[in-house]
Amino acid sequence: MDAVMVMGNSHLAMTRTNKLAIIASHCQDSHFLYPCKNWRAGEGVGEEASSSGDGKYELLSVANNLIAEEIRNVMSKTEVTGHSTDTLLAGSLAKALCYIHRVTKELEAGQEIKSRILVIKAAEDCALQYMNFMNVIFAAQKQNILMDACVLDSDSGLLQQACDITGGLYLKIPQKVALAQYLLWVFLPDADQRSQLVLPPPAHVDYRAACFCHRNLIEIGYVCSVCLSIFCNFSPICTTCETAFKIQLPQMVKSKKKKLKPST
Repeated sequence: MDAVMVMGNSHLAMTRTNKLAIIASHCQDSHFLYPCKNWRAGEGVGEEASSSGDGKYELLSVANNLIAEEIRNVMSKTEVTGHSTDTLLAGSLAKALCYIHRVTKELEAGQEIKSRILVIKAAEDCALQYMNFMNVIFAAQKQNILMDACVLDSDSGLLQQACDITGGLYLKIPQKVALAQYLLWVFLPDADQRSQLVLPPPAHVDYRAACFCHRNLIEIGYVCSVCLSIFCNFSPICTTCETAFKIQLPQMVKSKKKKLKPST
């Protein structure tokens, strides 16, 4: 978490107009760490800054303290059952898009904002969220929102598709201890600055889709021509839109009877 705070502080310090939002996603909920409900711009800055006394920029000190406090609150309220590591990633991304939309609406006439989303993921993919996840990806693509992914554990096929569709960067870091270096080197620069940097080569994209019937990732399947639902097994009726397909069976070719030659 210290590496994430370092990147957040660097992002806020680069330009005074930069904004930051951090969302924590876990197995039960997605929660705003910053800005939170208890924070308002310009409130409580003096107290936090005077208590630190290390010459740090007041806004960064307040942000770090609030993020740490919100993390403690989330961890105290979370009850983990079993060994499942699935997180509500699609819901967190939807919250991020809503926040970006709200900030864009609050801009004055003539102002413009270039938004992007960075996903730092340590959990495994959940095929049950495939439909919601793809809807979020296409919504981000339509709004020209760049989506990056920093993966700490196993590769994520869903995030590979998200980065490829929105034009972002996907990176599975080889060493977790160097997380702060990768965040500052690869993900902190914006899209215009990245063209001048030597970045890691793009990863191979796993474009397997999840079937709508069992939520399993498949390579070959059946697609409904009406609603584009994907199924791993053939069905004459689409379970999503209930469209019935007329199947043309192969015509049976009648065999010609051989004429018997008259016996002499």
